[in-house]
Amino acid sequence: MAGGNAIRGTRVGAGPMGESERGESAPRRRVSYWCANGHESRPSFAVDAEEPESWDCPRCGLPGGRDQQAPPNAPRNEPYKTHLAYVKERRSDADGEAILAEALAKLRAQREG
Repeated sequence: MAGGNAIRGTRVGAGPMGESERGESAPRRRVSYWCANGHESRPSFAVDAEEPESWDCPRCGLPGGRDQQAPPNAPRNEPYKTHLAYVKERRSDADGEAILAEALAKLRAQREG
C-alpha cells in the first residue's frame, strides 16, 4: 500500500514558473560599486528606486562606493575594551578613591553591627 501522499512526486518549487505566474518584473538598472581592494559589485535596482551611496563588497566585506578612483576607506576597528577601561573613561582617580572609601566604610559598618 502506498503512503497516501496525494501529490506524490512533487515538491515546493517544482514545475515551470515564469512571468505569467510571478507577474512582470520591474525594469532594472545595474550600478557599479568599488571597494578599497578594487573589487567591483554590480547590484541591480529598480529604475525608480534610489540607489545607496555605499554597498558592502560581497568578496571582502569592505564598503564600496560609486567612484572607482576614490573608494571609501575601510572602517577603523577599535580594539576590545574591558569593563575597567570603560569605567576609567567615566571616572577620575579621585572619584574612584571616594567610591572605594564609601564601600569600605559600608562594609566595616556591617561587620561591626
